[in-house]
Amino acid sequence: MPTSDIRTPDVENLLEVLAAIDDKDTLFALMEDMFTIREIRESSQRLAVARMLDDGKSYAQIEQATGASATTIARVSKCLSYGAGGYRAALDALSE
Repeated sequence: MPTSDIRTPDVENLLEVLAAIDDKDTLFALMEDMFTIREIRESSQRLAVARMLDDGKSYAQIEQATGASATTIARVSKCLSYGAGGYRAALDALSE
């Protein structure tokens, strides 16, 4: 599905809300209301995988440290290399 098909008015509204919230507790409350615990954990795990890939860790090291599958690690790696730049922006924000 092309990105243009995903970026609907509802998605734009969500982006506006996320960009407007500058308090971690408020943002966590929104995540807790909107996502399942599993979705929050999986998203957080993917970010951890991205950090470890960026640090040059091997798939085996990442799998052992995070519990992520090789498929998840490969998907994150592909996004880091060829994606839209979201992981890079997140990693840059974390390093500030």
